[in-house]
Amino acid sequence: MADKRNLKIGSIVFRCYEFEKTMAFWQEALHYLPKEPANDGWVILCDPEGFGPNISLDQVLNPHIGKRSKLHLDLYADDQAVEVERLVQLGARRYPWRYQPGDDYFVLEDPDGNLFCVVQI
Repeated sequence: MADKRNLKIGSIVFRCYEFEKTMAFWQEALHYLPKEPANDGWVILCDPEGFGPNISLDQVLNPHIGKRSKLHLDLYADDQAVEVERLVQLGARRYPWRYQPGDDYFVLEDPDGNLFCVVQI
């Protein structure tokens, strides 16, 4: 086992229909601040003291998004490619996501089918 920790929980992501209300709630509840202004139904809320994980909000167009969870982890990696391969070796599967140019994340699913992202930091 390596001495250096290369992967950490960076964000807990909530998919939400009521984006503005949900953003206001978590800002007040945790006293978190947006890392950058909300953009196109996406925001990362950060602990201003740097102790807690980020809370990210991802707006959905329908309050019922089907079988997929409304919550997932974003794992932050120093070396995304190495960590994706390591996680696949541990039993994760690559999820067929429609990536856009400039996306900094890679979507995987755990052995039970729960999605999570590996984000290059």
